[in-house]
Amino acid sequence: MRRMLKLFGALALVGAAALAWSFTAAKLPVSTSPLGALPKADPPPGMTLSGLPTGTMRSKAAFAYRGGSFREDRDFSMTAVLVRHPRGDLLIDTGFGRHVASHARTLPWLMRATTTYAAGEPAATQLARAGYDVARLSGLLITHAHWDHVSGLPDLVAPVWMNAAERQFVASGAQLASLMRSFGAVTVREYAWDGGPYLGFPRSHDWYGDGSVVLVPVPGHTPGSIAVFVTLPSGARYAFVGDLVWQREGLEIPAERPWMSRWLVDDDAARVRSGVSLMAAVHARFPEIVMVPAHDERAAAELPIFPASRG
Repeated sequence: MRRMLKLFGALALVGAAALAWSFTAAKLPVSTSPLGALPKADPPPGMTLSGLPTGTMRSKAAFAYRGGSFREDRDFSMTAVLVRHPRGDLLIDTGFGRHVASHARTLPWLMRATTTYAAGEPAATQLARAGYDVARLSGLLITHAHWDHVSGLPDLVAPVWMNAAERQFVASGAQLASLMRSFGAVTVREYAWDGGPYLGFPRSHDWYGDGSVVLVPVPGHTPGSIAVFVTLPSGARYAFVGDLVWQREGLEIPAERPWMSRWLVDDDAARVRSGVSLMAAVHARFPEIVMVPAHDERAAAELPIFPASRG
């Protein structure tokens, strides 16, 4: 019995050491895959972009990327992005909705224990207050189906767009897609990866057909996670990378999430690493593309806040 207790004690120490090590700084390689030239785009006059902040979650930098500090609090933004386009407007993610309090209860208990959230004004409320005509919304495009990206869906009357892999993820019974699954009344439509390579990503989908909004697959966080490249008439370019990384350091170092965070939220950590390495290469070669992780408060603060816009 004494030997058994010693063995269990030794295993516990090894496990604690491994957990601690998983939070230490570790740099991912930057992809050397060919990226090609910066793709051409022909955004139409009148196309604009706005951010709609809907709240924040507060956690430690250590949970966001390897090497982050446990002493540093970070606000994780929940910001929807409105793209206004003559062929119909698009809302990228929804952030927190009107029923966020009940939605937050779908979080795994460990995530509830390590984060707090502060609800802001839902995107639907912001749009209504400004007199925005919601009939202009041609779609609600989600980067993936986790709760904090879909909480505002029931507040808005527009089709929800997903690719086949993400629809299958939602239908699979995955716990992290339970909130999306509960929205039985929403209209879901599917887009296909019908375009060729884009900045090193093997497939793409040109939303309007003019290069102004191009989707690429970045699977791993969920099977159908995407990034959205937006080019404005002014020539300004953005990459809304969803939860490929949570903070800009993920692409600047580049670094993945620590093991605990990966275990909680990532479907396939190896595919996330591959996506981070490739997006980091895009960031290094084309610094003019503003990288916007879905939960980086600093990146969200650089967007024009609705009803202000940038064209």
